[in-house]
Amino acid sequence: MPAPFTTLTEFQDCLVGLPDMDGEANAAANDRNSQLTKPPGALGRLEDLAIWYAGWRGQARPTLMAPQILIFAGNHGVTAQGVSAFPAEVTAQMVANFEHGGAAINQLAKTFGATMQVHALELDRPTQDFTQGPAMSEADVVDALRAGWEAVDPGADLVVTGEMGIGNTTSAAAIAAALYGGDAADWTGRGTGVDDAGLARKTAAVAAGLVRNAADMTSALEVLRCLGGREIAAMAGAIAAARFHRIPVILDGFICCAAAAVLAKSSNGALDHAVAGHQSAEGAHARLLEALDKQPILSMGLRLGEGSGAALAIGVMQAAVACLSGMATFAEAGVSDG
Repeated sequence: MPAPFTTLTEFQDCLVGLPDMDGEANAAANDRNSQLTKPPGALGRLEDLAIWYAGWRGQARPTLMAPQILIFAGNHGVTAQGVSAFPAEVTAQMVANFEHGGAAINQLAKTFGATMQVHALELDRPTQDFTQGPAMSEADVVDALRAGWEAVDPGADLVVTGEMGIGNTTSAAAIAAALYGGDAADWTGRGTGVDDAGLARKTAAVAAGLVRNAADMTSALEVLRCLGGREIAAMAGAIAAARFHRIPVILDGFICCAAAAVLAKSSNGALDHAVAGHQSAEGAHARLLEALDKQPILSMGLRLGEGSGAALAIGVMQAAVACLSGMATFAEAGVSDG
C-alpha cells in the first residue's frame, strides 16, 4: 500500500499514531499457555515469545506461516574515507547474488518457508560522504523510508529486515553515537574485517561526521538523514509499516538495530512489536541492544548482515507459536493438572 507520508514531519506523525498490541488476544494466549500440558514456565522464553506474538497478531492460537524477509541495499559516500575492507561495487555484486539465490540469506529463507525480496536503492547514486555534510536530502531519506514501508506485504505474519551496503557499519556507528552519546570509538567496530589502520580511519570518519552534522541533527529522523544510508532508512520504514499492520518484526544485527533505534528515539514504544533475533559479533551490537532494551533470541557469533541472524530466529519463533497453538491443554489431553 502507498506510504501515508511525503515528508519527515508526516512520517513522525505516523509513528505517534501506530496501533498497539491486542490486549484481549494477549491475555487469552497467556491463559491458554497456563493450561498446556507442561509445568508452568517449562518452555522458558518460548512461552513469552509466543504470547507476545499472539497479542500482536490478535489471535489466542496464532499460526506463523507467511514470514517475509526484506533485503535493502544502498551505497555510501563515506567509503571514500577508506572505512571498508571491500570496494563499493561489491554492493551491486551481492545484490545479484541475492537475486540468483546464492547467498546465505537465500538458504535461510528457504529453510523457514519465508518469501524474500531484494530492493536495490539507487546504487548508482551513493549517499554523500557524511564527513563533508549531510548524507541525504529530505527527499532522499523520505523516498527510502517510503520504499521500506511499501515493501511490507500486509498479508505477511512476520517481517525480517536485512541490508547490504559497503560502508554501512560506519553509518550505523555514527547513528548510534548521535542517538546515545559516547565517543566514536565506543560504537565503531571492524565490520567486514578492517585492519587496525582501517578501524582508525573508520573511527575518525564517525567522529568527523558527528561534528560536521551536529547543528542539523535536531531529531532522530534528522540523524538518519545526516548520517544514514538509503538501506538503513528503508529498514526503518519497513519496521514502522509492519507495526501499522500489526505484524511482528525480528530485528537483525547492528545496522538493522541502528535503523530501529531511530524509531525508538522518535516515538516511545515504537519497537514494542519487535524482538532482537540475535546478538552479532560486531562489537557495539550488545551495547545497542541494551540501549533498546532488547534481549537477543540467539547469540552465535554471526556478523554477516543480510538479515541472516534474524532469519535464523524465525525458526525459534515458529517453534514457540507451534507449541502455544498446537499443544493440548490438561483438559483436552485428560491429564491431571498438578
